Amino acid sequence: MPDLPTPQDAAEAALFSECWDAVLSYADLCTSGSLTANQLATEAFTLGMREARDADFTPVRGSGRRAARLPMIPLLLTAVRNTAAAWEAGGLGHKLDPDLRLWLNSEKAERYTGPPLQRPVALRGIRDMQDADASLLWLAEVEALPLPAVARRLGLDPAVAAQELEQVRALFRDRCHRAHLDMPMAAECRSYARLLDAVTRSSAADTPEDLSRHLATCVQCAEAAACLRLHGGGLPAALAGGVVGWGGLAYLERRRRAAEVRLGPVRPVAADNDGGDPREGGGRGKVLRHGLLGAAVLISMVALGVSMMPMGGGSGDDAASASHDDRQPVADPTADIPSADPTGTHTAAAAPSSSSSATAGKPDHKNPDPEPQGTSAATAGTGGRHASASADPTDPAAATCQVSYDLVNQWTDGFQSTVTVTTSQALSGWRVQWSFRDGQKVTQMWDATVSQNGGLVTADAAGYNQSVAANGTLSFGFLGTWSGRNSAPYAFTLNGDSCSLN
Repeated sequence: MPDLPTPQDAAEAALFSECWDAVLSYADLCTSGSLTANQLATEAFTLGMREARDADFTPVRGSGRRAARLPMIPLLLTAVRNTAAAWEAGGLGHKLDPDLRLWLNSEKAERYTGPPLQRPVALRGIRDMQDADASLLWLAEVEALPLPAVARRLGLDPAVAAQELEQVRALFRDRCHRAHLDMPMAAECRSYARLLDAVTRSSAADTPEDLSRHLATCVQCAEAAACLRLHGGGLPAALAGGVVGWGGLAYLERRRRAAEVRLGPVRPVAADNDGGDPREGGGRGKVLRHGLLGAAVLISMVALGVSMMPMGGGSGDDAASASHDDRQPVADPTADIPSADPTGTHTAAAAPSSSSSATAGKPDHKNPDPEPQGTSAATAGTGGRHASASADPTDPAAATCQVSYDLVNQWTDGFQSTVTVTTSQALSGWRVQWSFRDGQKVTQMWDATVSQNGGLVTADAAGYNQSVAANGTLSFGFLGTWSGRNSAPYAFTLNGDSCSLN
């Protein structure tokens, strides 16, 4: 395992500190244990920093500017993915998450390294932006850092940071729109491109039925819709999935949880240099320190250890079956990265006891890809999560109904589903409710607005689809998260009346 690069100056040392936790978090998703995660993170960090330095000193021909590259954190996350691919090709795939191995050997992985014009729209859009603008967008949307912290990191005036972010979002949309028009596409996609641009510019714009059907079947246009629609809260998922690829949504959730912890009253405290992680017991060797880089070995490893411990509130069986992806990295964002120790002794503060069986508890499913397909334009949803109901559930006109629930896609800790309801009477507004058995959470919904209270989910008609003809159907889709089990929901109702489930 290579040694980590040595910071060239104080600015680069601070950059190392800011990025290491993100790299380690994604590497942990990609591997089956904390020791392997640290090895992958170290190798990828070295590769990514070398690529960043080369880009800084490689001017674009005839311009005098440096070559375009991703912002530092997504660049390093890409290095993790590329290093994992090299491990798979080099016979070290057994160290990786099995779901990642399937993805690396699929056509989906080829999109991120294939011809530039066929790469995801979000990836091309953010690469086409100035480094400062792209960094602002990524830190605020994906890393979920508060704007004052982002402003300090980037040297912006906190008073105008919100305005800057709005302008950067609009710039990202413009770059993604151009990238979408430039990519090779079928004639049908080309015919919908300008309509898609117009519909996604306003939250009040209605989505024509034929366009909605097209987005349900075309991955490229659905991805573009997620990037073009800046309202509805789907931009972070579009960025994470389009730039990182496998595990993008799981990484996004981890970073949000980590941000919540950082903003809470309790912050991780570094132990002394020979104490180890108190959760792990004694018997550990002392951690070697190598100047600036070695100062935070324990902080980063304790963070990873905490992230891998079972979450409270469940039974012993539930904890044993918890997904590897539910482990939450909790790290001080100012922590430095560890110095690499080729003998592996620097990983002593990790949490092997909790991660050694990480893959054993993973659910068995057919499609492990964490990148939602089909109607992934869900990220361009038309309403907020807690919008008011558009129909009275006690409406006397509510009719008997039949419900079809379809699990479109499922991956390590998320899924995509559609609900189709057939009603025997005409409706001027509708509310569909159901209950989940296993703690699933709806994160985004399209063609309806969603709210959730425990296992009870409520979907209300959007502004453009409240009317349903007699013997007609209404449908909507959503993204959700799950852990342990993902059984089908039950107790469907339409405007308060029970529905039969097909």
